[in-house]
Amino acid sequence: MGTMAYDAFLLVSFGGPEGPDDVLPFLRNVTRGRGVPEERLAEVAEHYRHFGGVSPINEQCRDLLAALSKAFAAEGVALPLYWGNRNWHPHLTDTLREMAGAGVRRALAFVTSAYGSYSSCRQYLDDIEAARAAVGADAPAVDKLRHYHDHPGHIAAHVDAVTRALSTLPAERRSTTRLVYTAHSIPQSMAAGSGPGGGTGRYDAQLREVAGLVTAQAAPDLGWDLVWQSRSGPPHIPWLAPDVNDHLEALAAAGTTGVVVSPIGFISDHLEVAWDLDEEAAGTAQRLGLDFARAATPGVHPAFVDTVVELVRERTDSGVPRRALGAVPTWDSCPADCCRAPARPAPAR
Repeated sequence: MGTMAYDAFLLVSFGGPEGPDDVLPFLRNVTRGRGVPEERLAEVAEHYRHFGGVSPINEQCRDLLAALSKAFAAEGVALPLYWGNRNWHPHLTDTLREMAGAGVRRALAFVTSAYGSYSSCRQYLDDIEAARAAVGADAPAVDKLRHYHDHPGHIAAHVDAVTRALSTLPAERRSTTRLVYTAHSIPQSMAAGSGPGGGTGRYDAQLREVAGLVTAQAAPDLGWDLVWQSRSGPPHIPWLAPDVNDHLEALAAAGTTGVVVSPIGFISDHLEVAWDLDEEAAGTAQRLGLDFARAATPGVHPAFVDTVVELVRERTDSGVPRRALGAVPTWDSCPADCCRAPARPAPAR
């Protein structure tokens, strides 16, 4: 795409409830059109209510914006910062309307997902375009920044987190300790179609690449696995497996004594991290007698904040090199056939 003139930066995130009254309306936004029964929403709502009805993601977006504001000023990036969510306030449509009113014509969007698949990339693009259509002819053009899974700064933040978590486990049992990397499970059909032409499996390939890169720097003497969490689909549809809890059972049975669980699929502590790992997986490990440490997500780690700044400068300054540690390709503009929406299967009978 080359360098272009931009006049704003837009942080695009998933969104989350910020109080008990927000929880069910938020979940209905997330699942709209998917036929999820109310009883399932009520079950998930209890996970949020365990934390007072507040997802940590919005506060973490505010923290990231504050860190980026300082980093932009220090690096001479003269772009005002905006924030819009897909599923809760501030909604993307409202933010784009505000941007249009301020005279913004073209913005660079950073989304809080490093990977490629329909739900982690294409759906963001679709929601951006839907918001632009709702705003109308004055809506700014929005260009999404590239996938950054193997950017050195993203990897460095995870390496630091895994190293810190590992240091809390008993050193005398290191030889029977294992690294367990997690990401949000998605349907196998979606994973298989997460690439150009709908057939390269880029989502799990990128995640495996990150797991290998982090391990090589943090603990090359330890074995590692990539497993999955937060499955939410009907049982008759195959999703990526194994689930992290099932995997912990298998590791304990094979003689593993401790695990560092690193949620490399997330850049901040979403509710899925707080509930599915800090509550459920930690409880599973305790029941099995496994030493357990959960590595932090990048959040506002300085190396990760610098990564965002560098991604912006890649697109605004032709002298900034494109840095990547891995071999799975990324590009600035996704092809129209990339990570297409999966067909909705008929319910099981």
